[in-house]
Amino acid sequence: MKAWMDGQIVDGHAAVIPVMDHGFLYGDGVFEGIRIAHGRVFRLDDHLRRLADSARLIGLALPMASSELRQATLDTARAFGETEAYVRLIVSRGVGPFGVDPTPCASPRVICLVGSVALYPEERRRLGLRLLTASVRRPSPDALDPRVKSLNYLNNIQAKMQAVRAGVDDALLLNQAGRVAEASVANIFCVRNGGLVTPPLSEGPLGGITRDSVLKIARATGIEAREDPLTRYDLITAAEVFLTGSGAGLASVSEIDGCRIGSGDERPVASRLICGLDEFRRENGVAF
Repeated sequence: MKAWMDGQIVDGHAAVIPVMDHGFLYGDGVFEGIRIAHGRVFRLDDHLRRLADSARLIGLALPMASSELRQATLDTARAFGETEAYVRLIVSRGVGPFGVDPTPCASPRVICLVGSVALYPEERRRLGLRLLTASVRRPSPDALDPRVKSLNYLNNIQAKMQAVRAGVDDALLLNQAGRVAEASVANIFCVRNGGLVTPPLSEGPLGGITRDSVLKIARATGIEAREDPLTRYDLITAAEVFLTGSGAGLASVSEIDGCRIGSGDERPVASRLICGLDEFRRENGVAF
């Protein structure tokens, strides 16, 4: 892993932050997870726009211009040197005294990490992921807006821990109304009546860059794609279910709460979209 900090690129283990950084103390900060595919940083400018939006909503002034953040990301990707990798671009509130008041934190901190990521073993991806429905619920937008990618991921962690303890691959998160939001760190889609459906952003999912890409690819290739509220019933009775994300890529789901999804191992829509996403990444990445 390589890390960019304070204008220098170092090995990941050498990158350290002060213990009084409010990103560490209180999860006060924002981040972006970005995919590197085919030697290109996927939709980098879209990620930078979302980072700026997240920072604006929590009142965090970015200490670098978008062009500088872009260059730091590309420089770190080049230093890591792999054509397939994962970027974590972080902006924390910076060092301050004890207490949640952010105003004494005068110098927000930027860190860019580039390394390898494998959220699911290849064997599980081939067979299809197994999900359980988490008992924890996605907070409502008036409590914590899911469009903000903050450093506080405790809700997602609790859901993932339940999945790990149950011996499955990931967790399905429902919102406060009992409808589908997303998986622990990925958006969710299903195929019903030949069409592609994913929960709208009002239901609590993150507005994923890969999610948006898959919707674009589907519509461009003649697959009906829409955003509608979904329940567990809709997923369990669907022909196909799959997850999308910068880290997850596109991964099919074979089982939810012990119920088999679909009629077999063939997943024609997901397979078609995996090929489309691979080409879309080639066409919509920034070379480094």
